[in-house]
Amino acid sequence: MQWTAVVVLAGTAGAVQAQSVNPATLANSGGDGLAACASCHGAQGEGQGAMPRLAGINAAYLRKQLDDLAEGRREHALMSPIAKAMSPETREAMSGYYAATALPASAPPGDAHPGARVAQRGAWDRNVPGCVQCHGPGGRGVGDAFPPIAGQTADYLSAQLEAWKAGRRSNDPIGLMQAAARGLTAEEIRDVSDYFSKLPMEASR
Repeated sequence: MQWTAVVVLAGTAGAVQAQSVNPATLANSGGDGLAACASCHGAQGEGQGAMPRLAGINAAYLRKQLDDLAEGRREHALMSPIAKAMSPETREAMSGYYAATALPASAPPGDAHPGARVAQRGAWDRNVPGCVQCHGPGGRGVGDAFPPIAGQTADYLSAQLEAWKAGRRSNDPIGLMQAAARGLTAEEIRDVSDYFSKLPMEASR
């Protein structure tokens, strides 16, 4: 499928310039003042360190995150200004582009992994449900509100859980993630993040 994005940037005199941009070009090479997405998120959108995986994530979820970053409902020192520089059409096109990008599957960890218990069963003594109860079997995602977390980078998952726990992130449905993260220990956050980072993820369409 051929995607076409429109990048909108404000000039020094306040003028607005619009130009047609292919999402693959923007993803891999950048253009019109926007850096290549690949420079932070990896050549295939696989994620790097604390920068999240984009490949295969539900398009509606990706679009919501870009919109929230652009409109101040979510804050990130690097991504907020980038999202603000994108037009709505560009955010839509890039979300669709990465949702349609698939990566090779990896061998999953076994139940002996230290993060498997919280991932699968939670910690109900602290009102923490199993992650798969919202994010689906294998962490592959459910609908538009619960993204795939399988195959996401461990550093990014840990950072987001810490942000939910501390209240620095709050753009989740009815506060579900904030409540769950508050019940997790630092060790559990590290272990469950590592567990999901090693799970294969099927691409959303």
